[in-house]
Amino acid sequence: MLTTLKTAYSDTRAADLAWALGRETLPALATLDLELTGVKLQLRLLGASHQVVVEEDRGLWSETVACIPGSSTPLPLGVAKRVGDWEYEFAARVEVLSPGSFAGRAQELLALVSDHPQGLAGVFPGSPHAFTAMLAQRCEGQVHWRTWHAYPQDGQLVATRTRVGVRVPARSGVGRA
Repeated sequence: MLTTLKTAYSDTRAADLAWALGRETLPALATLDLELTGVKLQLRLLGASHQVVVEEDRGLWSETVACIPGSSTPLPLGVAKRVGDWEYEFAARVEVLSPGSFAGRAQELLALVSDHPQGLAGVFPGSPHAFTAMLAQRCEGQVHWRTWHAYPQDGQLVATRTRVGVRVPARSGVGRA
């Protein structure tokens, strides 16, 4: 799903992005509710980037990547941790592209996400290449989502990749003689 976001472009540069796990639900400009084989997700486009809310038996938890005033947690290259019964892995990278390459990559990503039933993309007013896009999938018992945050003024594209999977409890007596 592709939408034009009705807000000012508030991400100023890739370096302003911060990461947070478990943050409260923030006001969204567009949402997409998904159920991927028993896992409920809500993809949320914010005026300051994205949030994914995961619903599980024990409640809700979220991943937020956005320009968060007062945040002291910059965007990490990678995180791996347990969240409830889930194994959580997050990775981020910043691509720097020439203006022509940036425009082509932006068009490619927007086409991929807007035509996907589990994709959500929002274009900010003022530039067809200023966007945030999200795509979720379930694969081999795990839920994956990818996001892209575009900064055409700097030729920067921030790509994130998240994987969550149910932790398998250790079986007692395995490996013991």
